[in-house]
Amino acid sequence: MPVELRHEFRGRRGSPALVFTGSLGTDLTMWEPQAERLKPRFCTLRYDIRGHGRSPVPPGPYSIDDLGSDLLALLDRLGIERASLCGLSIGGMINMWVAANAPERVERLVLCCTSAQLGPPSAWHERAATVRAEGVGAVADAVLGRWYTAAFAAAHPDEIERMRGILTATPPDGYAGCCEAIAEMDLTPDLPSITAPTLVIAGEQDPSTPPEHGRRIADLIPGARFEVISPAAHLATVERPDLTTAMILRFLSDDEG
Repeated sequence: MPVELRHEFRGRRGSPALVFTGSLGTDLTMWEPQAERLKPRFCTLRYDIRGHGRSPVPPGPYSIDDLGSDLLALLDRLGIERASLCGLSIGGMINMWVAANAPERVERLVLCCTSAQLGPPSAWHERAATVRAEGVGAVADAVLGRWYTAAFAAAHPDEIERMRGILTATPPDGYAGCCEAIAEMDLTPDLPSITAPTLVIAGEQDPSTPPEHGRRIADLIPGARFEVISPAAHLATVERPDLTTAMILRFLSDDEG
């Protein structure tokens, strides 16, 4: 059953709607650079996925179907019939599910540093068990090491600590429930049915969802575009905000789709 998600909706009613869906272990603030720059052109909607930030934490495990249904219910509550969707990591997984299962709701699709199938399932179940037993802090160093390139982390210690705080504040049951959703996910069969114009962005140095994951998605979604940026690890939109925001804006503004 869908839950009511914490969200922030900015912009002038009547402008095209653009929804941002974040990564595992983050909250809606990760999209601040993109939302701020794009709000003159779009009504921007950011939200915390279930189990994250200030959204409810229902008992797990969750499924990608649950997370996608949460987003559709949020769009319904806000009266948004159709929107472009931009998501990173699990956010991209959620958006692929929505684009395949409710194509009439999706104008365009931007998929950042994500995967259609991210095994092995045992690794995600083990991470979920660790987090439930010891808290998100038990995996924080390993997660942060995958989020950013070493050079960025060394040059921006304040940003690393800010994101560490958001990560470790994530409710253990919510984080674990989403790990279990990823463990059981295989969106590969759904990709050829996606009709929304799609841009796939990968970080060259991303160890969590390497570029070959993005390439596979782009190969299976008809007409999808594929871009690799470097240097960038898993949170490419945070590490390279100017470049990724410009790419997103250019794609959303392209009349040729």
